[in-house]
Amino acid sequence: MNQELDFMFVKPTSSCDSSARSHLPPSSSPRANRHYGDARMTLKYARVWIPDVEEVWKSAELTKDYRQGDGVLQLQLEDGKELEYKLDSKTNNLPHLRNPDILVGENDLTALSIVLVAINPYETLPIYGTDIINAYSGQNMGDMDPHIFAVAEEAYKQMARDERNQSIIVSGESGAGKTVSAKYAMRYFATVSGSASEANVEEKVLASNPIMESIGNAKTTRNDNSSRFGKYIEIGFDKKYHIIGANMRTYLLEKSRVVFQADEERNYHIFYQLCASAHLPELKALKLGKADGFHYTKQGRNPVIDGVDDAKEMSTTRNAFTLLGVNESYQMGLFQILASILHLGNVEVKDRDADSSIIPKLKTATETYIKPIPKLQAINARDALAKHIYAKLFNWIVDHVNKALHSTVKQHSFIGVLDIYGFETFEINSFEQFCINYANEKLQQQFNMHVFKLEQEEYMKEQIPWTLIDFYDNQPCINLIEAKMGILDLLDEECKVEYQCDGFLEKNKDTVNEEQINVLKASKFDLLVELFQDEEKATSPAGAAPATGGRTRLSVKPDKNKAGQASKEHKKTVGLQFRNSLQLLMETLNATTPHYVRCIKPNDYKYAFTFDPKRAVQQLRACGVLETIRISAAGFPSRWTYQEFFSRYRVLMKQKDVLTDKKMTCKNVLEKLVQDPDKYQFGKTKIFFRAGQVAYLEKLRADKLRAACIRIQKTIRCWLAHKKYLRMKHAATTIQRYVRGYQARCLAKFLRRTRAAIIIQKYQRMYVQRKCYKRKQAAALAMQCILRAYMARQLYKALLREHKAILIQKMVRGWLARQWYKRTIEAIVYLQCCVRRMRAKRELKKLKIEARSVEHFKKLNIGMENKIMQLQRRIDDQNKENRVLSERLNTLEVSHATESERLRVELTRLRGAEEDAKNNANKVTSLLEELERLRKDLQNTQKEKKAIEDWAQTYQDEMEQMIAELKEQNHLLKNEKNDLNRLIQEQGQQWTEKMQRALKEETQQLENDLNEERSRYQNLLTEHLRLEEKYDDLKEEITLAVNVPKPGHRRTDSTHSSNESECTYNSEFAESEEGTRGGEDVSKSILDMSLFLKLQKRVSELEQEKQSLQNELDRREEQFQRARARDDEEHKKARSAELEYESLKRQELESENKKLKHHLNEMRQSLRGSAEAGSAAPGSPAYTVLLDQLNSSNEELEVRKEEVLILRSQLVSQKEAMQHKETMTEPLPYIEDVQKLTDAKEISQAYMGLKETNRLLESQLQAQRRSHENEVEVLRGELQSVKEENNRQQQLLAQNLQLPPEARIEASLQHEITRLTNENLDLMEQLEKQDKTVRKLKKQLKVFAKKINDLEGGQMDVSPGQTTDEPVHPVNIPRREKDFQGMLEYKKEDELKLVKNLILELKPRGVAVNLIPGLPAYILFMCLRHADYVNDDQKVRSLLTSVINSIKKILKKRGDDFETVSFWLSNTCRFLHCLKQYSGDEQFMKHNTPKQNDHCLSNFDLAEYRQVLSDLAIQIYQQLIKCMENILQPMIVSGMLEHETIQGVSGVTPTGLRKRTSSIADEGTYTLDSIIRQLNSFHSIMCQHGTAPELIKQVVKQQFYIIGAVTLNNLLLRKDMCSWSKGMQIRYNVSQLEEWLRDKNLMTCGAKETLEPLIQAAQLLQVKKKTDEDAEAICSMCNSLSTAQIVKVLNLYTPVNAFEERVSVLFIRTIQTRLRDRKESPQLLMDTKLIYPVTFPFNPSSLALETIQIPGSLNLAFLTRV
Repeated sequence: MNQELDFMFVKPTSSCDSSARSHLPPSSSPRANRHYGDARMTLKYARVWIPDVEEVWKSAELTKDYRQGDGVLQLQLEDGKELEYKLDSKTNNLPHLRNPDILVGENDLTALSIVLVAINPYETLPIYGTDIINAYSGQNMGDMDPHIFAVAEEAYKQMARDERNQSIIVSGESGAGKTVSAKYAMRYFATVSGSASEANVEEKVLASNPIMESIGNAKTTRNDNSSRFGKYIEIGFDKKYHIIGANMRTYLLEKSRVVFQADEERNYHIFYQLCASAHLPELKALKLGKADGFHYTKQGRNPVIDGVDDAKEMSTTRNAFTLLGVNESYQMGLFQILASILHLGNVEVKDRDADSSIIPKLKTATETYIKPIPKLQAINARDALAKHIYAKLFNWIVDHVNKALHSTVKQHSFIGVLDIYGFETFEINSFEQFCINYANEKLQQQFNMHVFKLEQEEYMKEQIPWTLIDFYDNQPCINLIEAKMGILDLLDEECKVEYQCDGFLEKNKDTVNEEQINVLKASKFDLLVELFQDEEKATSPAGAAPATGGRTRLSVKPDKNKAGQASKEHKKTVGLQFRNSLQLLMETLNATTPHYVRCIKPNDYKYAFTFDPKRAVQQLRACGVLETIRISAAGFPSRWTYQEFFSRYRVLMKQKDVLTDKKMTCKNVLEKLVQDPDKYQFGKTKIFFRAGQVAYLEKLRADKLRAACIRIQKTIRCWLAHKKYLRMKHAATTIQRYVRGYQARCLAKFLRRTRAAIIIQKYQRMYVQRKCYKRKQAAALAMQCILRAYMARQLYKALLREHKAILIQKMVRGWLARQWYKRTIEAIVYLQCCVRRMRAKRELKKLKIEARSVEHFKKLNIGMENKIMQLQRRIDDQNKENRVLSERLNTLEVSHATESERLRVELTRLRGAEEDAKNNANKVTSLLEELERLRKDLQNTQKEKKAIEDWAQTYQDEMEQMIAELKEQNHLLKNEKNDLNRLIQEQGQQWTEKMQRALKEETQQLENDLNEERSRYQNLLTEHLRLEEKYDDLKEEITLAVNVPKPGHRRTDSTHSSNESECTYNSEFAESEEGTRGGEDVSKSILDMSLFLKLQKRVSELEQEKQSLQNELDRREEQFQRARARDDEEHKKARSAELEYESLKRQELESENKKLKHHLNEMRQSLRGSAEAGSAAPGSPAYTVLLDQLNSSNEELEVRKEEVLILRSQLVSQKEAMQHKETMTEPLPYIEDVQKLTDAKEISQAYMGLKETNRLLESQLQAQRRSHENEVEVLRGELQSVKEENNRQQQLLAQNLQLPPEARIEASLQHEITRLTNENLDLMEQLEKQDKTVRKLKKQLKVFAKKINDLEGGQMDVSPGQTTDEPVHPVNIPRREKDFQGMLEYKKEDELKLVKNLILELKPRGVAVNLIPGLPAYILFMCLRHADYVNDDQKVRSLLTSVINSIKKILKKRGDDFETVSFWLSNTCRFLHCLKQYSGDEQFMKHNTPKQNDHCLSNFDLAEYRQVLSDLAIQIYQQLIKCMENILQPMIVSGMLEHETIQGVSGVTPTGLRKRTSSIADEGTYTLDSIIRQLNSFHSIMCQHGTAPELIKQVVKQQFYIIGAVTLNNLLLRKDMCSWSKGMQIRYNVSQLEEWLRDKNLMTCGAKETLEPLIQAAQLLQVKKKTDEDAEAICSMCNSLSTAQIVKVLNLYTPVNAFEERVSVLFIRTIQTRLRDRKESPQLLMDTKLIYPVTFPFNPSSLALETIQIPGSLNLAFLTRV
């Protein structure tokens, strides 16, 4: 069923929504609602409302000034359409003025009357949670927005205040949401009132809803969960207004639906639930199937409701039956009957002839029935039987529900909730619709009588000036139905005839064949017989009229008187029964104070959030809401008789104002108290008040009574103080007299004794000093001699030792140097081996990497390297050829020069020989030829030289161009390399940041999980405490009800503090009961088992939640791994070839990290598996696994460290290789310069770079390792502590739950006997050892005594002047002060006195002011130390149990006193810290002094009791928070919201908002200073009690959370608080709270963060709210507010002046769109009941136990210091 949207209350002088106006338009106040026909002129641009047929009202704006006499108005609609509006020529009334923008919506949601209009949104809304209930609880009607909870709260308050029964009447059409409204009203009562008997009555009341809905609700065309019957539930309350029970009355079940449903409708839900659950093993015997297989469930042809799981609803129904006491056998019986109805519908009837049909015979033990009737009549008889069975079953269930809700406690008052069927109008209206509409007419008549008729008649009778208001009176319609000879009488009369008329008469007769009833009564099915055991005869009123086909009955023993008896005893008709029950309901409603809820259907199609104004106005007119507005606006809702007013407000009158005429007295007083005479009227017998005036008078009366009470208290306290002062003065005088006399006598005695003592001391001291001097002189001489000899020997020994030491040092240092040298040589050799091996591996990996890198480089650069290498080889070849040609050229030049020189010489020789040649003519020709040949050779040589030079120049140009291109490519490669390096750095930085973020998020998630686990554990403790208190209450009730106290019988409370102490911590009180339990065993065992079963169920739920959290954590880790893997793939794609190996190694590291996490999970599982055997103990499997995993993790870390170093070195080498490649591409001169570098310089540079890289990597790895180890240790410690704590709780709880009470006692006794036996054996062994030691010490003592006697004899010989006869004078030897050990001894029988004086009767105020903080805790621990010292385990156990139970008792008695709770919280924590500090554990002994370490407990390990005390401290802390919340709750709203801290800022009230009035007098006005004073009080009290600073911070954080949550919740529910000025006021108040935190040095406690939602809400009220930029700023600013809260504040925002504007709908939708992706809870309000999990950090005390003094005021004189 969809939830309703509570829309509005009807309020005097206020307006309704646009859908609710017939005579007034929306957004117009009474001042604006008047016509302006008397105005001479209305200006242009004025906005008006004009009537409309479809939309009821339309908004328009004047486009032209109106002057008096104009007949037409020129208007423009909101859609821009122009319109001429003609005025009525007769009345000439103008349309209604519309409010300006600043007033739009201000009066839409108002409240002050008994009528609530609730609109069904056909959608589930989050406005009915527990937080909303808590917000409305205790609030006045007008302080909050309209809501069904506000109506319920008002009814509850009026019941408590006026002591008058109340009724909530929910009415409306079918599908308007009446059932849901009634359900939420009942839920509100069950939540706020609770149950006084702790019998879960409120749960039973709520459990009746699913049962009644399943058997009485069905789907119709207008409603998916329509109630097909009426019910009136009376919720009973006791004198304290706690729920004690309930009673339900039902009206007119629609039985015809069992056998017939129209299209798109269903039968009752229970049938479909059974069919949906037919697969269950226990229901298989019913032979059910799908709903489509049964005639009674398939007629509507739509057996499924969207969004409803019938199987799940069946489970809810069965659970409700179980809760109401209907056991499984009865449930199965009910299901069998329901299944039989379905099977009965599938019985087919076939025609045999025209007048009869074939139907099986009906047989009983003595008779056989044969019914030859027509087929149609047989089918009708079958259906009638099915309807009758279902009606009987329905009545049986209602009776059992009422029995379950019945209470034996006397009912003091009740609140009735009426959920009646709504008006129904179908195409074919049957008898059911007639009765339903008749009931609604009666209710409307009751409403008219209450609101209109009786109201106005009383005004007229009392002669109050009043103008009658017309309203529709439906009395004629009621008379037509129920008057004499009305429709109902005619139906009853016509039922005596034999004919039928369209089913009306048949349904009114409601007859079933008597034979069928008798067959059912004779059934062997017990439940079926029980249904019909009170069945009246079902014959028709006129007797058994034969059917058309006749009826033959064959009976062995017919009943002769049957006909006559049937004629005398007429069965009441349905109409008569319904009229009588309806009359009874009207009498009940008239005897109560009614509250009306009018449910409105927004549309007829069940569309979500679709509003049809015309349809809504019809419903509002029909139910009289509009007339209610008028009469409430002009009426006087409150009235008193003169005598009642005089009696009630007599306290406001002075003696002189009281006259004999009560009427005149009341008039005089009212004229003084209420200045406005329009606020009240005087009638003949009563005084009538307008709304809010009674509340004002109640406030004056409360203030007067409060002042009188204060004056009485002042006088009585003054008298008591004066009387006490006189007693004290007399006692002081008497004491002074006796004390002064005693002091005088003591002084005289002291003077006499002093004089005598001086004389004695004079002679005694002289003798003693002389004797002492002589003894000292002799002793000094002997000691000097011995000492000097000793010193000489010591000096000799020292010199000798020094000489020998020097020799030893010399030899040792030499040996050490040789050893160091050997180790150094070995280390160097080993290091060289390692380095060489590492370098070899590095070189191998380098070669592999280069191979991979070159291949990848080839792929990436598309053969660029091959091209470069080819070019390089080509350059080298060309250079070689060039050098060869150059050499050849030089050779040719040299040879040419030589040849030229030779030729020149030869020419010279030839010229010299020319003359000779002349002589030799025969040689000239040959010489010329030779010369010509040489010239040709020279020319050829010159040509070859020129060609070679040209080719060399061309080749040089080509090489220069190629080198330029290579330089350009080299430059591009350098840029690309730089880009890749930058990208690698950026990706590495991003990866590092991502890993850090992920680690931070994971750490935060683990912390959140730890806090959630701690919170669940503390909630479990709270639940256990509640169950324990419930167990105590039940035990007391059983004791009072069953056991009669006998002489000598004394029952004491043996309840233990927690589930751990139930088996082992048995006090002497529990042991003293064992002989007197007797008759309590059975009842107590039952209670114990029920308690244990509930605890076991709670523990299983906790385990499931823990497992789900673990699964969620694993799932998030897997998601994180998958996300990281995806990032790795993207990262690998983006990386360059140079860092491919680094990417691969990083993946390996991640896989190893995953393995480590897998090992961590295995470690967790092993720890979880070995929890029962004592986890985390050294030597245990869990500890071994943890150590192995840690060692393996360290080894893996070392390996990864070496791999990272290798990786870094490879990167450096790659960088150098790239640089080398770059240098290879330079020109030849540059290559030659590079080759000139020495190897030493290159090695030095490489070494320095590698050294810096190693240093950087080493520092990074060390830092990461340290941080990782720290985080792992912290998480492991927290995880281990949580697991140990959880496992201990589970073990102890499982042990308690597995055994019954008797077996538990036997097991504990057996365990105790075994432990005592072992202890006795150990004690016997220790005793034997001590006896041996004593004997040995006695022998040594005898020897020492003999030596002492010898020494004394020698001293007597030294002083022979001393005679034996000389008298020995007594010496006054002062007693040495005893060295106390910080223990207190007490007797066993004084334990009760100790607990009584130190806990039960101790007043915290005196202890906190006058004594040291935590004194009771120190005293109790000192007593515990002595019990441990004497090794008395029974005394230790008894003391601890008594202390824990006594603290619980005092907190239960004075749990509402903050000072008491704070005092015992501090002392409990101090006691817990003492148990830790002196436990002997090293982790708690770090801050102890040596003396404190000596005081540690020696015999008992109290770790389990420390856990019990920790649980007790948690319970006390939660009780402290609740107590603090109860004190702060009334102050918060008034101080933070309503009070004007900054005067003048909030002085402007938002226009259109009236001052809210309340029906109950105000409790008082609080300011922000009141809150701060209360916070100071809390803080000072906790500081005085010595509360730990960390605990104070947690309390302050909780305080500020409560302040912020309550303030924000009220802000979200109050429109008058959502304004700009109020936002400034809130921010100022928050700043004052922050200032208080600074003054107290509490800014780091996290309290400020809890106010962040409130701060953001205040900022949201002040920021600009128009543009998209504003929306973006709001979304980024309000990260602590949910989307629902932001939208709610924007909707409630109210302008305070004309310069502001309301937030547009478009802007709000923009905000919703931007915040759509937020993952958050849909909850609107903050949980004010949330309590943060508390921790108790160890806080050791520096106070020495032996220095503690016990004051006499504590009455602990029976304690002895040890």
